[in-house]
Amino acid sequence: MDKLNYYQNIIKKILTEYADISSQVPDQDIEEILIFDDDSSQYLWFNIGWKNGKRIKAISVYLRLKNDKIYIEEDWTEAGIATELMRLGIPSSEIFLAFQPAFLTKSAITNPRSLTESQF
Repeated sequence: MDKLNYYQNIIKKILTEYADISSQVPDQDIEEILIFDDDSSQYLWFNIGWKNGKRIKAISVYLRLKNDKIYIEEDWTEAGIATELMRLGIPSSEIFLAFQPAFLTKSAITNPRSLTESQF
């Protein structure tokens, strides 16, 4: 299996597991949505629905593959999707935290505890 297919499969596995866990605490009016687009290498997990008469649209995780790297565009998971990617064998050098300024990205992936409130 080539690197692109491997990364696509890992991403889909992780997002499916996260969405399955999240849906175990069901809210009848809010849906867990997974969108996997292998052609454009974009992967999205979000929630949509209604709560207390208000429309809910919330991205939980948005990942894309670009230049043979995994770009984390959005991540609202507790532990961080990068942690899960590395746990499954993806090197930190292959993960780019696109939601952070470039000067923070390297230290954030290699040592997430290195970030402080003052850096945001």
